[in-house]
Amino acid sequence: MNRGALLKVVEAKYTRTDLPEFRPGDTVRVAYRVKEGNRTRVQNFEGIVIKVKRNGYNTSFTVRKVSYGVGVERIFPLNSPLIEKIEIVQRGRARRAKLYFIRELSEREIRRKLRADRKRIGQDQERARVAKEEAEAAKAATQAVSEGEAPAE
Repeated sequence: MNRGALLKVVEAKYTRTDLPEFRPGDTVRVAYRVKEGNRTRVQNFEGIVIKVKRNGYNTSFTVRKVSYGVGVERIFPLNSPLIEKIEIVQRGRARRAKLYFIRELSEREIRRKLRADRKRIGQDQERARVAKEEAEAAKAATQAVSEGEAPAE
């Protein structure tokens, strides 16, 4: 087994699969665990994804937000155990893979350049609806079994 294949086998154990797929241009809310002294808390960081660096296990993404008139960028390792969850707030349609140009734009110009991607928003809503229906069906089947009835299929 060569070195690359061996690395993939070892890294597969630590790779996160519970996070949603997102692209540059999407607005995300990252819940990140922060340690302060002897206690930890979850801190949300919401902004536009301007870059996704794909490098296997070492994949990272950069999120940019404007806080009190100052632009703030933060780089998150995708497979970090400190990430509680990533929530997609808005899907954006970007024409480039790296959105460094938005550093010089105002909020209004950014909104104009990164229009909402209606197609991907519709797909997300459809997936959520199907997942909800499946959860309700599973709950009904579990309830029927607990009452001693045969599950209706």
